[in-house]
Amino acid sequence: MPRTSKIAWAQLRVGVMAIAAITILVVLVFLLTGSGGLFRRAAHIRTYVDDSASLKVGANVRLNGITIGDVEEVRLSGQSDPGRTVEIVLKVRQEFLRNIPVDSESSINPEGVFGDKYVNITRGQASQFVKPGDDIRSLDTREFQEIVNQSYNVLTSLNGITKRINSIITQVEKGSGTIGKLLVDETLYQRMDSLVGQAQTVIASVSEGKGTIGKLLGDDRLYEQAHTTMRRVDTLVAELQAGKGTLGLLMNDPGLYQNANKVVSESNKLIENLNAGQGTLGKLIKDDALYKQANGTLSGIDNTVDRLSSGQGTLGQLLVNRALYDNGNGFTSEMQKLIQDIRANPKKYLRIKLALF
Repeated sequence: MPRTSKIAWAQLRVGVMAIAAITILVVLVFLLTGSGGLFRRAAHIRTYVDDSASLKVGANVRLNGITIGDVEEVRLSGQSDPGRTVEIVLKVRQEFLRNIPVDSESSINPEGVFGDKYVNITRGQASQFVKPGDDIRSLDTREFQEIVNQSYNVLTSLNGITKRINSIITQVEKGSGTIGKLLVDETLYQRMDSLVGQAQTVIASVSEGKGTIGKLLGDDRLYEQAHTTMRRVDTLVAELQAGKGTLGLLMNDPGLYQNANKVVSESNKLIENLNAGQGTLGKLIKDDALYKQANGTLSGIDNTVDRLSSGQGTLGQLLVNRALYDNGNGFTSEMQKLIQDIRANPKKYLRIKLALF
């Protein structure tokens, strides 16, 4: 009998310890997952959004960045308003309600760029505060989400560009390519050092007045010649301004301007007369009758040339007919012989006979 009571007492202690352990475990889980103490009172408020943006139950609820509760439920509201499609029930500690004015706004924000989402309440300026069960207005964060989505593509592109730049830098550090050789190859350094040395030698020679450039920089005669030339140029300009010489008269004489203006005016009048068809040259330019006469004359000349080319008329026969040319040539030869014979024997052809009745 005593042994049985000992076993029962041991079982009772084990049961009490198990219950205590379970109680402690429940309290610890509540403290780790809850937003308040074990005996703190909580209040529920609601907000409505068009998209939950992957917000999870148990996410933090913050007031201007300070945690005041957690998300108790995310569900469809069943309302027809597109801006109130999703209902979010927020469980916040009772003492924080007097710090949330009725014009406060809630928004769903990520922890970093790609972290978990939480609800942040931005404190308003109204004198009245929300009560348990009230709704608070939500801030439209769709544009921010679109920017985040677009920034992902930009970050991906930047990541690719960064990899390519790293690859190029690696190749340059290895001495590959033109830039790599310029940075790594000591031959370029030696050539640059030699070039600098030669440049220093040239600069020293110039400073000593050697060579053409050195003489130009160090010889005072060049300066004196340039100074003399400038004085002569100044004198010439002064004479021009004073109206001396032919060029000075051309630049300063008002009569030249008047004559030139008169010539331009008369030229304009002449051009106007020509455009109006006045005078012989104007008629030649403007009169259509002259053009028609000239065109008719040219047409007649073309017809005459065509007739001559085809052998029509006496002149055409002379140009085309070979026999007429030969006869004319033979007649000319005979006439030349006759003239020569007359000159040689004039008595043969000249006989004077006198007769008396």
